[in-house]
Amino acid sequence: MATQQKMKMVSDVQWTLALAILFFKVFIISGSPPSPAIAYSNLEYSIETTITPVFSTLGKQFRVVTNDTVVLPCEVVNPGNYVLAWKKGIAILTAGGTKVTPDKRIRLVDGYNLEIRDIQTKDAGNYVCHIATMEPREITHTVEILVPPRMSYGKELREVDVKKGTSTTLDCKADGNPVPKVTWTRVNNILPSGEKSIESPTLLIEQANRHHAGIYKCTANNGVGSPASSEVNVKVLFPPEIELERAWVHSGEGYEAQLVCIVDAQPTAEVIWYKETLKLDTTERRIMETRGRRHTLVIRKVLFTDFGNYSCVAENSMGKTRQYLELSGRPNPAIFKSHPTGRYKDNYNITWAVNSYTPIEEFKLLFRKVPVHNDNVNYQYQHSKRPTRRQDNDTFGSQLSNQWARSDIWNDVVVPNSPTEQFTQQMSYLIRGLEPGTQYEAKVMAKNRFGWNQMSESFKFQTTSDYVQADPDNELSVFPDAEKTLGVTSLGVSSAPLSTTLLGCALAVTLSLILM
Repeated sequence: MATQQKMKMVSDVQWTLALAILFFKVFIISGSPPSPAIAYSNLEYSIETTITPVFSTLGKQFRVVTNDTVVLPCEVVNPGNYVLAWKKGIAILTAGGTKVTPDKRIRLVDGYNLEIRDIQTKDAGNYVCHIATMEPREITHTVEILVPPRMSYGKELREVDVKKGTSTTLDCKADGNPVPKVTWTRVNNILPSGEKSIESPTLLIEQANRHHAGIYKCTANNGVGSPASSEVNVKVLFPPEIELERAWVHSGEGYEAQLVCIVDAQPTAEVIWYKETLKLDTTERRIMETRGRRHTLVIRKVLFTDFGNYSCVAENSMGKTRQYLELSGRPNPAIFKSHPTGRYKDNYNITWAVNSYTPIEEFKLLFRKVPVHNDNVNYQYQHSKRPTRRQDNDTFGSQLSNQWARSDIWNDVVVPNSPTEQFTQQMSYLIRGLEPGTQYEAKVMAKNRFGWNQMSESFKFQTTSDYVQADPDNELSVFPDAEKTLGVTSLGVSSAPLSTTLLGCALAVTLSLILM
């Protein structure tokens, strides 16, 4: 509206000026004012010959997103009787007030402005607004179509198979204006290079392994509309790889046992169970379960004949793999329960627990002072006498050489156990005559009717350097004139004097046993 008012004001001023000039010319020539008819005729001639149409808008560039609407302005001051036309290339779109193009999306609005609806990529180019004067006047608008990114593959999930150890390149083709930038990411994981994302139209996967399998996502973005994305499911083909949940499985007669193999393979592998060389089938007591990667052999009410070596064999088109397991009645490895720092400077109460479905018959404790250079010391130990129970005071007693004081020698004590049906069996020993502020290490083995279990991991403990008075209920015994020996006594029972004559002048080292 403001532009139209401006045009009307300019037109009125031009008309008034033209009329004044005409009257002035006639008055000079004739000496009298002209008649109205002559004035009107001469006025038309003067306007047509002296007033030229002028564009009040300038050509510009328009950047339009597809499917949007754009209006190209063409406003003219004093258009007169001249014809205005819109054209694109050699195509005439409008002439005067008439639309020439059959395209229903194009029309004139608000005078001679050109509107294009639902704009498409074909609409890009130069649009010219033309005034048909003797010397044609025109302005040019350039329309650039902004196209949101679009994937050449569409949104459907693609699948790519690659063999283990080989390389492959994933490509991502996207169209759009401006040209979109492509970024690669991996769903719920990092890229093989260790990066979270890479800006590139291609992604190289070298020396593929099963850990490279997964869904990769390429995203194209050019700032127009929403980003476009496409996903690629990479399947790495490889022979089965088997991970054992436990290579050694403990059970007992009448109990249930589960042997588990975790299998990764592409394509999916078939899993077969064996006992020794015998292929196993499903029975009432023997069940084979599969849940995803987890393959389980369940044995109900274990019999003595069920103990032994088993294997799971996984096979697919890429190869075959076997892993071995053992079902055993021997006890589980011991786990130490005592605190690594003792309360006393010259004794230490060491405690451990062993899980076993079958009653434990005896334990073997190995201990020594921690060597200065532990890694360079050969593993060796000195076997002790088996402790014997004395009838007079219910005390385990034996004379053991004190060579365990050498840090490179292990000393072991075999102690009988009172059979119990409890699954967890716990033992404690009070080791006396230790050195203050010194670090020691110990290991334990346990035996039931199926044999000795695996040696426990080494447990390190340390005596304190400060003197702490011992518990009166567990008062330590001192043997004067004693040769350096090791005695085993039970805590809480008064120990009778040893009848054996002991030589030398040294403090005896007494190891007391608590049966839990």
